[in-house]
Amino acid sequence: MFSYQLYSSRNFPPMSRTFEMVSKAGYTAVEGYGALYADDAAVAATAEGLAATGLTMPTGHFGLQQLEMDVEKVLGIAKALKMERLYCPYVMPEDRPTDAAGWVAFGQRLQKAGAPYKAAGYGFGWHNHDFEFKALADGSMPQDRIFEGGPDLEWEMDVAWVIRGGADPLAWIERYKDRITAAHVKDIAPAGENRDEDGWADVGHGTVDWKTIMAALRGIGVRHFVMEHDNPKDDARFASRSIASAKAF
Repeated sequence: MFSYQLYSSRNFPPMSRTFEMVSKAGYTAVEGYGALYADDAAVAATAEGLAATGLTMPTGHFGLQQLEMDVEKVLGIAKALKMERLYCPYVMPEDRPTDAAGWVAFGQRLQKAGAPYKAAGYGFGWHNHDFEFKALADGSMPQDRIFEGGPDLEWEMDVAWVIRGGADPLAWIERYKDRITAAHVKDIAPAGENRDEDGWADVGHGTVDWKTIMAALRGIGVRHFVMEHDNPKDDARFASRSIASAKAF
């Protein structure tokens, strides 16, 4: 299933236009993020956008504090938007642990935060960036330590961030093939290019070997492939070119 992370279009309002654009581009699903369910009105507008275009929202991102403090609200959002899996997407630099024990504790915190959602029947896990692949003083990786502390956590693997972190995505896919339940599909521009798009590229138009990586992800049973671009100049261009490339892999 090819999905579209709606965060990619945050700078191209209104979101109703984005739902129409994504549907016309050939997507059947989208992934939500915080602003789309910031309050009841936002949830209602998101639900209306999905219904009007026939799109589904099987996965969604929620901040850790909201997951911990507003369990009933998050469960209500997930039910209203018919989600299947919830992922915590980020931890601010000032809140990141600095040693192995700290990351293990962070994994334990995620595991605890996810318990009520798993109990309600939702998948729950972590979405990475690059900092999880920067070796700690003891030589270990934060990503490993997170999963050590959270043995039941799923993983939405953001492949391009793994690469930007200096790691080999194929090795990590093999290592955690039993945890990866979704993947972010985005591409990295050649060095020095697309500076006005933070060095990202449309899928299939960058340096990531998506043909090989997508085959590996499909091989372990991943169903949710979420297209994302952190800062596109033209979101419709990104959406259409990326799904065309992905369908050819």
